[in-house]
Amino acid sequence: MELAYIPSPSRGVLYLGPIPLRGYAFCIIIGVFVAVWLGNKRWVARGGRTGTVADIAVWAVPFGLVGGRLYHVITDYELYFSPGRDWVDAFKVWQGGLGIWGAIALGALGAWIGARRRGIPMPAYADAVAPGIAFAQAIGRWGNWFNQELYGRETHVPWALHITSSEGGRVPGYYHPTFLYESLWCIGVGFLVIWADRRFTLGHGRAFALYVAAYCVGRGWIEYMRVDDAHHILGLRLNDWTAMIVFLLAVVYMVVSAKLRPGREAVVEPGASDAVADGTQEAVATGAETEDTEKAEPDPVETAVAAKDESGAESGTPTSKT
Repeated sequence: MELAYIPSPSRGVLYLGPIPLRGYAFCIIIGVFVAVWLGNKRWVARGGRTGTVADIAVWAVPFGLVGGRLYHVITDYELYFSPGRDWVDAFKVWQGGLGIWGAIALGALGAWIGARRRGIPMPAYADAVAPGIAFAQAIGRWGNWFNQELYGRETHVPWALHITSSEGGRVPGYYHPTFLYESLWCIGVGFLVIWADRRFTLGHGRAFALYVAAYCVGRGWIEYMRVDDAHHILGLRLNDWTAMIVFLLAVVYMVVSAKLRPGREAVVEPGASDAVADGTQEAVATGAETEDTEKAEPDPVETAVAAKDESGAESGTPTSKT
């Protein structure tokens, strides 16, 4: 019997009256809010407008959810289309099953559509939201804890995950909490991107590429620990191969981009800097007008002295000087 372990929730859904609140969906929603909030702060700091990140997220998030589900269903098709399975289950997202590779790929397509409609460069937007996406993944992984899924090999470490459900072929016992490992790794990736972005002034999509490369490194060793069913190619799980390929592509992009387009974008959102400049100029102009108006008002003492000088000059009487 284990003296210390991470308990699994007795159920993955809470009811607010008749409304079911599923832990998996709740974690994804919280992650999206965090990503949009942090992305907006970074976007404004780069010279963009407040609200642009949220507007584009309206396109990116639905595309990402669809892409994540498609990747999962395609790579684990036997769970839904093999004999004895119900294909309708492929639409039950709340039961778990979102592939990050498909979510990022199709989510990027949705973001590109939104960015194109706003007339902003997609690489700059990707750099702004990159750390937020990592933190969103860290939060979203706790949805797997609610569903008692995506755990690793059996273990006796004090932080072992206690699986109690036997649904879906699970064997109750104590396993490596790979969902927790990936959550902590994603937090580290988010802070890494923030630090590197400040230290090296990353631009033109390189902050996003760093996020992708760093995530793939962690996903590789975490994937190796998992024991759930998966397709294998040359002895490695499919997601391991995906992580290696995507990692190489991200590194190549960073190197080539740094040579072709060094530095960071001067303008990330056309018109945003002009609006700020116009506001500043208007304030300066208003201040100048106020100052001129104040100076234009006649001073009684100066008026009397001037009148006296003028009178003395006309009469030929010399004026005193002090």
